[in-house]
Amino acid sequence: MYAKKAMKAKISVKNFPIVCVGGSAGGLDAYTRLLQNLPEDMGVAIVIVNHLRTIATLLHEILPRYTKMPVELITEKLDIEPNHVFIIPEKRDLHVLDKEFRLKPISKPRGWPDVITVFMRNDVKSLKVL
Repeated sequence: MYAKKAMKAKISVKNFPIVCVGGSAGGLDAYTRLLQNLPEDMGVAIVIVNHLRTIATLLHEILPRYTKMPVELITEKLDIEPNHVFIIPEKRDLHVLDKEFRLKPISKPRGWPDVITVFMRNDVKSLKVL
């Protein structure tokens, strides 16, 4: 009986929305304002997909000052959790498979970066879109 309850709890934890917030180098002000005004327990995962191509991001160091939610730089196969903020690393396209992040080399290394489009197109196919 305990195993059934644990299994149900595990499944329900994986059933939450993923919110993508896209922006470019000038997006810091918008990110901080957004995070300051969101409750820490709203039950969604927030993924910040920034248009940084070659410059290392520092958002995972800056944004914790503006939210009580944990803020993490995304790594390969990192579990997506509700009430967390996740930051895309530079030089990577971002995908989701089974509520885990998958990182691939950036598909468009020159010209206008399309990391937000890549993330949204891939994940519309693999996630329930709200």
